[in-house]
Amino acid sequence: MTAATVAGAFVVIGVAAQILAPGQPLYHTGWYNVALAALAVYTALAMRRLPLIAFGIAVLGFAGVASGLLGPDTRMVIGAPGASVRVDEAGGTLVFPLAQADASPVMLQRGASTQPIGARRFTATALLSSVPRNVVAIAAFDPRGAHLTITQPTGSAFLSPVLLMENTQTIDGLDLPYDAFAVPAAHRIVRAVLFSQAQAASLPALAAAHGPVILFDLEDDTGASIPHGIGIAPDSGSVVLGGLRLQPHVLTYPAIQVISIPDLAVVAAGCLAILIGALLTQRARRGKIAER
Repeated sequence: MTAATVAGAFVVIGVAAQILAPGQPLYHTGWYNVALAALAVYTALAMRRLPLIAFGIAVLGFAGVASGLLGPDTRMVIGAPGASVRVDEAGGTLVFPLAQADASPVMLQRGASTQPIGARRFTATALLSSVPRNVVAIAAFDPRGAHLTITQPTGSAFLSPVLLMENTQTIDGLDLPYDAFAVPAAHRIVRAVLFSQAQAASLPALAAAHGPVILFDLEDDTGASIPHGIGIAPDSGSVVLGGLRLQPHVLTYPAIQVISIPDLAVVAAGCLAILIGALLTQRARRGKIAER
């Protein structure tokens, strides 16, 4: 086995790893991409008498380096229920379902085509992976039991009652997701902190809930604290604070992880060139053996 063959094999393995085990920080490091480019150039030059194989290795190396250097870092797309979010890496728009107990999957819309992402879906230059997250749907009522409208002035969906819990804070050594919403009719701003079942179980004051717990902290619309405006409610329970009855429901709702990968069309072209080149080379060798 020649050095060029070994170098070419490393190029193929390196690019295949970016597709089969995507999202590793290693792929975006400078030394990895320099090594991949150097191996591809060396192989292409050493195999110049096998032009198709040399071309295929060069194409694979280009695809891997382009993804490593130019591809965006892995990111999480958190969409509000019913929202549409454009994702350029996927060449389309993510359409998030309405929040419900048996929520439909996130859909990928490209032109007139709409397909479910499911657990994961490859596009030409990205892997889309569905990641379940806990969100909190809030219902608010006045003292007479009338339903009150909830708004999210700083959220991605102004009128959505579903808090996406995108921020985190530390309480008693626990990293806890939180969000905020407003109840305009009552002139209240409410901060909601989510304790998972495991986190609540670790705290004696919350363990009796035997499930997720939401901590509420009320302010008026000037930002002043409300006396006795701090309280907790279990999932699907309720609490009365500052003239409001708040009822939280913890839901599992998908977010989409977007992971850059080498362009699959370019990779396929490179692999096809290598395969054809290898077949032609093998045929030529058999012909020479037959002539002897």
